[in-house]
Amino acid sequence: MLGFLKEMRFESLRRRMVEEQLAGQGIRDERVLEALRAVPRHRFIPPEQVARAYGDHPLPIGEGQTISQPYMVACMTQALGLRGGERVLEIGSGSGYQTAVLKALNADVYTIERLPELSGRARGNVEGAGYPGVHYRVGDGSLGWPEEAPFDRVIVTAGAPSLPGTLVEQLAEGGSMVIPVGGEKEQELLLVRRAEGRVHQEKICACVFVKLWGRESW
Repeated sequence: MLGFLKEMRFESLRRRMVEEQLAGQGIRDERVLEALRAVPRHRFIPPEQVARAYGDHPLPIGEGQTISQPYMVACMTQALGLRGGERVLEIGSGSGYQTAVLKALNADVYTIERLPELSGRARGNVEGAGYPGVHYRVGDGSLGWPEEAPFDRVIVTAGAPSLPGTLVEQLAEGGSMVIPVGGEKEQELLLVRRAEGRVHQEKICACVFVKLWGRESW
């Protein structure tokens, strides 16, 4: 009974998060809002941080990494324009929360994490939350996943000093990528589209992410 009551409390907090932090701050894609209502964010948070799971802020998850604030997860996901069935490459598995949100939107997700411990933990979190079928890899995310390219979408959950050319090359024609690009302290969240052999960039907002480490990044 106690566990049931706790889950009901978390569900209430999750609904409030979606209404106030997401819809209340400009997230309009109903499919994205529904995905964030469905995915239990508290299951992706270290035990000592669970009480803060539905606050409007990033949280530490160990290994010097963070889980992004809910608004940023929603903003990046909305920018991808997913409708279901897209092949999505995620750079930075982290806690697995963004991965689960993508699966909740019926994407075919390929996720890369450079830290083996985080990759294993992310897989456990994602599958434990009820989202099997994700493809996992440990490695240099800045180099993408060439054997599985091209991808309809790419989402990068760490900041790069410049746009990694290899990730752009792994975008399918008509595909798009969301990536933070800039300095160590602040980046611009970019929407990058590949169409008719050309690459177009659009600024979404300012943001702050941990560094993307790799051969084509920091």
